[in-house]
Amino acid sequence: MTTGRRIWFTLGVLAVLAAGGYYAWQQSRNGALPQGLASGNGRIEAVEIDVSAKSPGRIKEILVGEGDFVKTGDVLARMDTAQLEAQRRQAEAQIRRARIGVDTANTLIVQREAERTAAAAVVTQREAERDAAERTLKRSEQLAASNTVSQQVLDNDRAAERSAAAAVAAAEAQLAASAAAINAARAQVVDAGAAVDSAQAAIESIDAEINDATLRSPRDGRVQYRVAEPGEVLGGGGRVLNLVDLGDVYMTFFLPTAQAGRVAIGAEVRLVLDAAPQYVIPAKATFVADVAQFTPKTVETEEERQKLMFRIKAQIPPELLRKYIRQVKTGLPGVAYVRIDPGAEWPAALQGTLLQ
Repeated sequence: MTTGRRIWFTLGVLAVLAAGGYYAWQQSRNGALPQGLASGNGRIEAVEIDVSAKSPGRIKEILVGEGDFVKTGDVLARMDTAQLEAQRRQAEAQIRRARIGVDTANTLIVQREAERTAAAAVVTQREAERDAAERTLKRSEQLAASNTVSQQVLDNDRAAERSAAAAVAAAEAQLAASAAAINAARAQVVDAGAAVDSAQAAIESIDAEINDATLRSPRDGRVQYRVAEPGEVLGGGGRVLNLVDLGDVYMTFFLPTAQAGRVAIGAEVRLVLDAAPQYVIPAKATFVADVAQFTPKTVETEEERQKLMFRIKAQIPPELLRKYIRQVKTGLPGVAYVRIDPGAEWPAALQGTLLQ
């Protein structure tokens, strides 16, 4: 072979190798997958939680900064409670006054019951006097019939009998008044007891507001950003901090109609992040949208229907998140690979360093 032919032959071989290498690189870049697997680009997301002031007030202090990890129940911030504490002292004074009112009303009941006992004794005495006056009057009437006593004596005995009857009526009225006074005193006890309950409820309500003024973390997570700063005055529901719940992390990605329709709830998903392509993160498909996210103007043809894209949500296991909670970051882009055929085999690249 001449030198010229050898050169052309070598150049031809190099061209073939270059074309093969470019094809392999292009296939790798296009993410060619075996049958039964599908993929889509996505981004790591997590549930966000706003930590807000329940009641209007001034922020006293914030104990965490952006990026800090917090656990459930950790104190994140405190609102100024000086006014609430003053209201609590006022309610405590009211409850003391109400309890004194209860004691006073109970004492009054004892007094009214003693008065009723005395009134009952007076009634008995007046009835005895009336009975005596009635007997005296009968005798006087019998004696007057035989002119044994004077008319003056008879008139006196009649007046005495009527006076005794009136005295009985007055004593019975006093007894009834004593009974009414006892009922009124008992009503005062009930009213004073209600005042105690009302003051106690006010204290409990204030205590609840003071407790709510201490803002605690509702979940394990990370502080994403501070919305307000100490010294600021917030209205009811005013946001103080924003947390990311690191126990509820997922990737949202999109698939076309033909593939999305084959994704089963609970289907196995594997995630590869751009920031750490050497690791494969296991996940499960927990949501498939029933409405297309990208819809052409018309969907009259089969080709146009194939352009519809449906949102898929791949949830990362909470136990895996707890294990790597310090490394969890939201907003990271990556690729989600989902098994749409239960019998499909994962390629070697997705069977490598699988996080467990």
